[in-house]
Amino acid sequence: MEATQTVSSPKKGVFPKSIPYIIGNEAAERFSFYGMRSILVTFLVAQFFNPTLNPALQTVSEAKANEQVHFFVALAYTMPLLGGLAADWFFGKYRVILYISMVYCVGHLCLALFENNLSGFTFGLVLIAIGAGGIKSCVSANVGDQFDESNQHLMSKVYGWFYFSINAGSVVSTILIPLIYRYYGPAWAFGVPGILMALATLIFWLGRKKYRRVPPSGIQRNNFVFISLYALANLGKKQKGQHWLDVAKGNFREDSVEGVKAVYNVITVFAFIPIFWAMWDQSLSEWVLQATKMDLNVFGYTLLPEQVQTVNPIFLLTMIPIFTYFIYPGFEKAGIKTSPLRRIGAGLFLTALSFVVIALIQQRIDAGASPSIWWQILAYFILSAGEVLVSITGLEYAYTHSPKAMKSTMSAIWLLTVAIGNVFVGIVNNSIASGGFFAQLEGALYFWFFVGLMTITVLIFFMVSGRIRERSYIVSDAEGA
Repeated sequence: MEATQTVSSPKKGVFPKSIPYIIGNEAAERFSFYGMRSILVTFLVAQFFNPTLNPALQTVSEAKANEQVHFFVALAYTMPLLGGLAADWFFGKYRVILYISMVYCVGHLCLALFENNLSGFTFGLVLIAIGAGGIKSCVSANVGDQFDESNQHLMSKVYGWFYFSINAGSVVSTILIPLIYRYYGPAWAFGVPGILMALATLIFWLGRKKYRRVPPSGIQRNNFVFISLYALANLGKKQKGQHWLDVAKGNFREDSVEGVKAVYNVITVFAFIPIFWAMWDQSLSEWVLQATKMDLNVFGYTLLPEQVQTVNPIFLLTMIPIFTYFIYPGFEKAGIKTSPLRRIGAGLFLTALSFVVIALIQQRIDAGASPSIWWQILAYFILSAGEVLVSITGLEYAYTHSPKAMKSTMSAIWLLTVAIGNVFVGIVNNSIASGGFFAQLEGALYFWFFVGLMTITVLIFFMVSGRIRERSYIVSDAEGA
């Protein structure tokens, strides 16, 4: 059984021995995902939607490619909910990660084999979405499971290094894979990420005896769904001044009801996150297509359009330790508490600012100019700072602010915000491709539209965030054993 394989808790102040395997696995897996994705949108345009490079078809073909990319990402980030439920209720995180990773590998193989077949290629994308999504929430929650009260003060640093490994894999892949695509073709360009995914699976398996495994809780009566449904069905019994969930306390454990309250507080925060991902994910699709129309000369070297996105993980690799060891402590010493909600709010603002730069670039392109790629690099710099503030904070917030039985599921709900954001962008691009309502968002107006949406979101977030109650849940040593 899962519980019998549990590794004893680490000593006070010591990093868990399992962390190197988790971080190594994540670096290789993210290489495979971002390497494949770095060339995906330009490959779809050139191979399937506008292979003759007809200028009259370019706008529609780009919209179709963007639509497919965003719906693929949406599926990839919807699957974590199913993977999280399977891990929390039935199989445990270790088994879900190991077995779904094998499906992931088969998906990469399909991309390499079906470079000239849209149906086969799309099937490969579906398998990758199942694989990447199925393990995603489990991997991030598995990081938190390695800690207890004795060393939980190290968790923020490890989540920082966990995110560092994501971007280390991304840096190498987004430099290397576009070059392989250009000089060796799509079969190799999609095949190499598959090899790295196989390596990621092997690394994870090698650490099997090091992991501290929290056993699955099973489908228990005192869970989020049952308590919520009961409370909704009995709202008429709610007394004045009473929380709507308190009506469930007579039929469910009081601590479970309080835990569900905490989950709804987290979901309140997460409601503001989809617009962040709707904009961030465009940096790997719409921004790449914008780069094809810019002056790509950097210090005398002409970049490939797909390589420009490499600056995002490079900036992140630099910013993560700076924020973790200098900026946050600096604000704390100055008497300004850098709470998770304040970090997220600041990150949303910076995301809007990055799109202001992108919209101004597009205005120059619409006027017939070919602006320097340095302007887009500036936008990536601002976006990366926003990502540190929103994404890393969200990963940790999802784990620490949810009860034990909801750890993977809560992480999956965080990742579901990525799916919701990408579904929205996919719908917008589908409308553009078919001449629908959003077809009016031509050129720079497309990016200004998202600036406006984020501005409204930030204003509402700052009005609501001050009313959100926070409570941290950390797995105790007894629970993990």
